[in-house]
Amino acid sequence: MKSLQVITPVKDSIDFTLETIRAVLSSETSVPFTYTVYNDFSTAENTIRLEQASKELGFKLVNLCDLTNHPSPNYLLVLQTARREALAADAGLLIVESDVVVKRNTLQDLFDGAVQRPDCAIAAAVTTDEDGLVNYPYLYARGWENQVYPEKKHCSFCCSLLTPKFLGQFDFGQLDPTKNWYDVTISHEALKAGFRNYLFTTLPVWHRPHGSRPWKQLKYKNPLKYYWLKFTKGLDKI
Repeated sequence: MKSLQVITPVKDSIDFTLETIRAVLSSETSVPFTYTVYNDFSTAENTIRLEQASKELGFKLVNLCDLTNHPSPNYLLVLQTARREALAADAGLLIVESDVVVKRNTLQDLFDGAVQRPDCAIAAAVTTDEDGLVNYPYLYARGWENQVYPEKKHCSFCCSLLTPKFLGQFDFGQLDPTKNWYDVTISHEALKAGFRNYLFTTLPVWHRPHGSRPWKQLKYKNPLKYYWLKFTKGLDKI
């Protein structure tokens, strides 16, 4: 692994997204990285703001409306595109969701941690709230703070690095196109292939759960409505 391909898929919540972008670009790293933001059919106003930020801050912006007519979410297209680019560059694929704020050392330390573990498929940073308390989707990691350990549950892609060795062995073309999200499937495929997925509770990142897709807040505020939308409209397939 010679470098990192860092990506952030974006739907809405542009202010959160810009905070994510600035945090990534402020990272202190000795490993080279490229940063691509995938704009997944966000509003016209948000697209304009992203295009302005791309010029000012220097990240690559891909408007998915230029690549597909498929309605959002287009996570599968993003993963497949990013995997090809990462393999071509012998780079790790580091996914940072648009409701996550990394620290200055997060990228470098995930890279180092993955390199130090030859059996690593996914190196994941634990998520916390603003006060530093481990939160969703890693509630099961409470009590395991300040450790690095192989995780048999799935690793979320809130802030996760996928190694080139694993990317080369698992073709994302095998993923089910009827689903919306793939962190569970990809985590399990890594374990089936003999890799390990490591959770770094030593590397907390600030996560505002579902800040990028506000409708999912219904899961906490009105769970009956959330699950009705999930199953009647086919939303949020994992």
